[in-house]
Amino acid sequence: MSQKKIVVTGIGATTPLGGTARESWDALLAGESGIRSLEHDWVSQYEIPVTFAGEAKVAASEVLARPVAKRLDPSSQFALVAAMEAVADAGELNVEPERLGVDWATGIGGVWSLLNAWDTLRERGARRVMPLTVPMLMPNAPSAAVSMHFEARAYARTVASACASSTESLSNAYEHLQSGLADVVIAGGSEAAIHPITLASFNSMQALSRRNDDPATASRPYTTSRDGFVMAEGAAALVLETEERALARGAHIYAELAGGGVTADSYHITANDPEGRGASRAVELALAQAGATADDVTHINAHATSTPVGDIAEYTALRNVIGERVNEIPVSATKASTGHLLGGTGALEAIFTVLAIAERTAPPTINLVDRDPEIPLTVSGDPQPLSDGPQLAISNSFGFGGHNAVAAFRSV
Repeated sequence: MSQKKIVVTGIGATTPLGGTARESWDALLAGESGIRSLEHDWVSQYEIPVTFAGEAKVAASEVLARPVAKRLDPSSQFALVAAMEAVADAGELNVEPERLGVDWATGIGGVWSLLNAWDTLRERGARRVMPLTVPMLMPNAPSAAVSMHFEARAYARTVASACASSTESLSNAYEHLQSGLADVVIAGGSEAAIHPITLASFNSMQALSRRNDDPATASRPYTTSRDGFVMAEGAAALVLETEERALARGAHIYAELAGGGVTADSYHITANDPEGRGASRAVELALAQAGATADDVTHINAHATSTPVGDIAEYTALRNVIGERVNEIPVSATKASTGHLLGGTGALEAIFTVLAIAERTAPPTINLVDRDPEIPLTVSGDPQPLSDGPQLAISNSFGFGGHNAVAAFRSV
């Protein structure tokens, strides 16, 4: 089978930094933080030890019609907002419904709908539980919402591989387009899990930063004082199609999705393989599918969650593949600004990677207060210029369960 060029023709996002992809990108380049103290009664009611997170800057209810929002869990609301922007950005798709697919991801799904229904059951009885509870809480609800809104009938897939989820969705979409099973795919991910139970649970396993006194600087990848990740919410979507089709309809092309790599560690349910074997293979697979080598990599959007173990494990994996040259490549750790969107993070960082190579600018990594000498990557608190030549960038995502996913993007 001959290889087709798969390209990105539309982007959309709703994040802690902004209500659109462009607003989020501009705020990222400006070095802003989307992390703020939580102003909810349940924080004090349940004595939640971590009192901050990256809530979406623009509520989905401000974008969607009230009857639509009312029937969707927040994770599906965010999905629809991001997908609507991405499709509008892509222009007139001119695609038959049977040739339009959706590849969506979430790490947790409709936690708010599930636990609100549980509260209703306990407090008011079974008869007061809403009939739409299951359609709202199911993990495939965001994918279903997007596919039904756009009448996408080629397929509607859901990936749930923790924090690797939406990067894996991009890889799935790439394969569907290569195989000719769809002409256009809306791929992305969403998460809306800033909830008392998730904050309490992640805190109990000592995964979250506890910098309640200064939320904006809590996510600090590659520093010696990093103490955990920061929960965030939102969604991101990319419209993907073949280059031939995009050119024929006169679409704007941001970049090529050149390849993807998906592997499993089979090592530990939460800890990274310290030798980075699975993550290294994911990078190698993405580069191989792109017809590239480690020497071609010009930019890296790192997973970099700001955990003591995770950041060093990712560095080890990258050095396994790229060697010492990895220390010379401009790297961005954008979770320092956005927090961690869990199942939505891969798609968001894919957008940041696409814009970085399209605009020849690697976004800054804020909060670099005390660099860890064991991770001597080229990161900066200011935007870093990329060269004028061909760009090949990779975006990494790794998740609980030993899931690894890497996407490779090439400039056009």
